[in-house]
Amino acid sequence: MEKDTEKWDTEDRGEVEDDGDGPIIYYYLTFETELPPPTTIHASTGQQPPPDAPDLVKYTSPFEWSKFRKNLIIWLSCAATAITAFSAGSYSPGVEQMAKEWHINDVAALVGITTFTIGFAIAPMVLAPFSEINGRKPVFIITGILFVLCQLCSAVTRSYAGMLVARFFLGVGGSTFSTMVGGVVSDIYHAEDRNTPMALFSGAALFGTGWGPLVCGFIAQNITWRWIFYLQTITCGTMIALVSVFFKETRGSVLLSRKAKTLNAWYEAREAAGYYGFNMPVSSPNEDPTQKFSQRIRWKVKSDEERTSISEMIGISLYRPFHLLLTEPVVFWFSLWVSFSWAVLYLTLAAIPLVFRDKHDFTLEQANAVFASMCIGSIIATVVSICQEGLAKAHGKLASTPEGRLYFSCVESALMPIGLFMFGWTSVSSVHWIVPTTAIAIATMGIFSIYLAVFNYLADTYHRYASSALAAQSFCRNIVGGVFPLITTQMYIKLTYGGASSLLGGLGVALTLVPWVLVFYGPRIRARSRFAREIME
Repeated sequence: MEKDTEKWDTEDRGEVEDDGDGPIIYYYLTFETELPPPTTIHASTGQQPPPDAPDLVKYTSPFEWSKFRKNLIIWLSCAATAITAFSAGSYSPGVEQMAKEWHINDVAALVGITTFTIGFAIAPMVLAPFSEINGRKPVFIITGILFVLCQLCSAVTRSYAGMLVARFFLGVGGSTFSTMVGGVVSDIYHAEDRNTPMALFSGAALFGTGWGPLVCGFIAQNITWRWIFYLQTITCGTMIALVSVFFKETRGSVLLSRKAKTLNAWYEAREAAGYYGFNMPVSSPNEDPTQKFSQRIRWKVKSDEERTSISEMIGISLYRPFHLLLTEPVVFWFSLWVSFSWAVLYLTLAAIPLVFRDKHDFTLEQANAVFASMCIGSIIATVVSICQEGLAKAHGKLASTPEGRLYFSCVESALMPIGLFMFGWTSVSSVHWIVPTTAIAIATMGIFSIYLAVFNYLADTYHRYASSALAAQSFCRNIVGGVFPLITTQMYIKLTYGGASSLLGGLGVALTLVPWVLVFYGPRIRARSRFAREIME
């Protein structure tokens, strides 16, 4: 046995241990590993038959899943993202009733949006390491249950403080269905195939943000604000049930670890029944490659050995995003760009009811029905993005370099400031309400292109550091977005509707230079980055 063991000399080999029945050789398992056949498959006289081999189909690499299975995961993830975004936007229609019930002003009531986004920004930095160790699905289910419970708490709370606390933990619970869906896309699609699922994910986030006030405006007008949260308790509970049943684990390293454990348990069961060894091929170039020899083997996974402690992983998860934000110009400027666009998106939660009720005498439900334009804009932008992918691939402009992701966004991102200028200077009673409504749809399409470009470029540029780069922009985006609803009313009243929108539009125009700079100088900038240079080398 010892002589044969020496023949299997490969870098895939791990440690050797002896349990008294002979040496056990550990080898590193990958999705490409061809599993060796057992040495003995038939029982001898008086011996029980060997245990059946386990079904390993569920441990197949996510990249090799069928198109149907991938589509099911993506559509389920996008539906969960839309419902999470629904929770962000659904809060604002009930602000007047809450303010009256708790004797506070509207700005104080809007703090519920801010606490939601704070929880949304912080939680993924702590939860992401758990998803890397235990998989996406357990984290989705646990945080999903918290999400549903906090919806119920929001519905029944009798105090303003209780609402703020519930909204914070609602953001914590809902954060995984937005920030980690990008990780799910990366788990099952290679870089050149990610544009369509990422477009669907981005569209779902924007659609849900507009869908929330659209639906809940009718509830707040005709029933009570508490039914805004009762409705979400029901819909979110249904969604979590669907995720629990139909969502399959997508984290490759977790599936590989489970496969190794399943195989090792089967090997142990075989040995307990008296069946030892598997036919391993020889590795010496001087030997006959068809020759086999028997070994007792076990499997291990390199990612399990390379993984640090959970406390260290959380420390890195909290430190590295801010390190990249402060030392990497690409991460800083992209975070600023997407944060501003997200701030504009959340600003509409207060601006639309203000403008349309003041200038067009809309009721609460009519004013919030204007958010349908945001939903329509997100759908159009999603369809256009998917169609553009085919056009870009046909001309060799997509995925060849990270800058190839930016060509369309250079032009389309200008729709955000255009929409802002149009909204501000048509928000007067003499102009038909359909014009500023159309402006909202145009701005939404611009925000969509910015969000998609930022995610794709950072993912393509930083690869194994991409989760940290994306966490940095996500933190900035949600913190800044949560602050803007608090200052919207005063800003629009003091600067006038046209002046406030022009200020925002001017900032938007300046930030549209970001993708243009990277299109021309991106390779040079990436070459100076220590993190990006490691990937380029």
